[in-house]
Amino acid sequence: MHLDWTALGEVAAVSTGVTVAVVVVFALGVLGLARVEAAREGDTGTSGGGALGIAQAGLCFLACAAVVAYGIYLIVPQFH
Repeated sequence: MHLDWTALGEVAAVSTGVTVAVVVVFALGVLGLARVEAAREGDTGTSGGGALGIAQAGLCFLACAAVVAYGIYLIVPQFH
C-alpha cells in the first residue's frame, strides 16, 4: 500500500485553511450583529450603524452558508 503524503498534506492544509476562514467570517458576522445591538441600545462608542451591521452580518452568514452548501455538493454524489 502506497500513500501519497504530498496529496495528504495538501488536503490537510486546505481543509485547515478553509475551516479557519469560515470561522473568521462567521465571527465577523457575529460582530455585525453586535453592532446592530449596540446601535439599538444607543451606545456612542460604536463605529458604523445598524444598517452597516445588518449588511455585514448578512454577507458573512451568506458566505458561510455558501461554503457549507458547496461542501455538501461535493460530498453527495446525487448532486453531480
